[in-house]
Amino acid sequence: MIKQTITVRHKKYATGLFWQPLGVGNTPHGWAKQLARNANKKYNLYTDYKSMIGVTNSHDGARIGMPSAAIEVLNSLSELSSFLGVFQSGEYFYIIAVRNGIIIRDILIDQESTARKTFNELLKLPDWGALFAPSVWGIPKSQEKQLSDLIKHNAITRLHPISVAKSVIPSLIFALLFVLFGVYVLNRPISQDGVHKPNLNTELAAEYRRQIELKKQEIVEKKLEQEAKVQKFEYPYDKLPNVQERANLCYKAIAFVMQPIPGWNQTYAKCDTEYVSATFTRDFGTLNDFYVYGADLMPGAVVQQVSENEIIVRVKLPILKTYSSLDERDQISVVRDITTNFQKININADIQTVTDTVLNKNKTEEIHVIEVSAVSKLIPSEFMHVFDDFQGVYMTAVSWHANTRTWNYEVIIYTK
Repeated sequence: MIKQTITVRHKKYATGLFWQPLGVGNTPHGWAKQLARNANKKYNLYTDYKSMIGVTNSHDGARIGMPSAAIEVLNSLSELSSFLGVFQSGEYFYIIAVRNGIIIRDILIDQESTARKTFNELLKLPDWGALFAPSVWGIPKSQEKQLSDLIKHNAITRLHPISVAKSVIPSLIFALLFVLFGVYVLNRPISQDGVHKPNLNTELAAEYRRQIELKKQEIVEKKLEQEAKVQKFEYPYDKLPNVQERANLCYKAIAFVMQPIPGWNQTYAKCDTEYVSATFTRDFGTLNDFYVYGADLMPGAVVQQVSENEIIVRVKLPILKTYSSLDERDQISVVRDITTNFQKININADIQTVTDTVLNKNKTEEIHVIEVSAVSKLIPSEFMHVFDDFQGVYMTAVSWHANTRTWNYEVIIYTK
C-alpha cells in the first residue's frame, strides 16, 4: 500500500486520515484515544479541526507536526459545505469528499482506475455542492483545479501523538526542573537574601479575605440551588436541545450512516431521539463486502442483518446540551401561527393537538403538546426555520427517503 502523504511545493502533507465528528462533551485527544482503542489500535496520530478530528497511522508516512492536506483544501473551499474532488498529484490521485462541513473521505490512490471507481461510488450520494475532477475524465458539471492552487501552506493545525507518554514527557521534564529550582531557592541561607523582612501589603490581604468570603457565599448559594432543583418537578420541556443544533446533528448523522457501500443501495435513514439508522438493500454486492467496507467507513456502528438482502446500520447519537423551553401561548394561537408559516412556504403539514400525562412525585399532571408532521425537500436546518418564532420545539424524528429524495419530519411543541 502506498504512503499516504503528498508533496506540494517541497512540503509534505498527510492524507488518508479517518475523520469523525467530534462528539458533544468529548475533547479531541480523548475522542482520538477512543477511536484508537475501538476502531483501529494502529492509529497513533491525530489532528482536530472545528467540529471533527482525523486519526491516522505513522506507518502510512504521517509524522508528528505534519499538516493535513484535507484541512488545507477545506480552508481554500470554505464557501462550500459539501463538495467532492479528485486531484492529480504526480502519478497519484488525491480524493477528498466533504458533506455538511464533515470530511467523509480523504485518500491517496496510485491507480487511476481505482480512483475513478472510488470517485463514482461517492458520486452516487445526493446533493453535492460542487464537483472537481480532471477535465479528461469528462465528469458532468465538474471543474478542474490544481492542488497547488488549493494548498497554500496556511495550515493552522498539525498532527499530534495520541499516546499520552509522548505528549507529556516535555511537560514532566519542565515540571521537574521547576521543582528542583524551588528546592534550591528554599534552601539558600537567609543571610544571602538580606535581613529585611518583606512588607505585608494590607490591601492585598484584605482583598484575599474578601475573595474567600465570596467563595464561601457562592458555595452556599450553589447548595441551595441544588436543593431547589431536587424539589422541582421535572417536565419533558425542561430538557430540550437547541433546535438548530438538533437539526444539524441529525443531518450529519444521516450523512455518516448513508455511506456508499459497493453493491448495496441506500434506501432509508432515520434520526430519532437516541439513534441514527440506515437501511441498505443488496444489488450485486455480498454480505462480506458490506462488513469489510462498513467497518472502515462506520466504526462503532451496530449492524443488524434483516435478511441476506437487507441490512440495517445503527449508531448512537452524541448527547446535546439541553435547556428549559416552553411556549407561553395557548394551543389555538400556536396552531394558527404554525399553519400560517407552512402556508407561506407552500408545504402541507399535519398538525394535531394532544394532551400528555406525566407523573411527578406521585402526582399526575397534564401537559399540552402540538404534534406536527410534514414531508419536504428542505434539509433539517432549513426546514426547522419554520419554528423560529416558537418556544418548546423539539424535532422527535427525521427520515430521508432515497427513492423520493424527500425528508419526513416529526416535530412537537410544548405549550401552556
